[in-house]
Amino acid sequence: MLKVQEIRELIKLVDQSNIDEFVYEHEGSKIKMKKKGNEAAVVQQVQPAAAQVLAPAPQPVQPAAVKVEEPKAEAPAAAPEPKAEATEDLHKIVSPMVGTFYQSSSPDADAYVKAGSKVTKDSIVCIVEAMKLFNEIEAEVNGEIVEVLVKDGQLVEYGQPLFLVKPE
Repeated sequence: MLKVQEIRELIKLVDQSNIDEFVYEHEGSKIKMKKKGNEAAVVQQVQPAAAQVLAPAPQPVQPAAVKVEEPKAEAPAAAPEPKAEATEDLHKIVSPMVGTFYQSSSPDADAYVKAGSKVTKDSIVCIVEAMKLFNEIEAEVNGEIVEVLVKDGQLVEYGQPLFLVKPE
């Protein structure tokens, strides 16, 4: 299975090329990317009965939202939009994938971070579970967590802000 960063790179390469469709299959996993006009979509399947994930090509400045289609899945609660003036100088830690957000490694464990926690770029701030895989999300910046934007156990979308960090 490809890592999230490898999938991102594939999306960028397909988006920058004149290829209209790209398919990758390996050991029951399938990644299919199609361009529609100036937009690109990614479909990733693990098993024929597994969920499909549609993600637009990432934008250099800020990733676009993703439409999730899963059988019998409830729609995720919308994340509150932070005020524009207050967040101009804050770094957003965004979800690199569609999945379930967890603040800690287990229900009994303390949260990795909370508002006021100091983080380094390598600090693990949460876990996003996607298709039975638990992906540790790093802060990517040194600073202080200002706000946690999602609740534990909430379904998150690709590119959805999870934390606001005041960089050092």
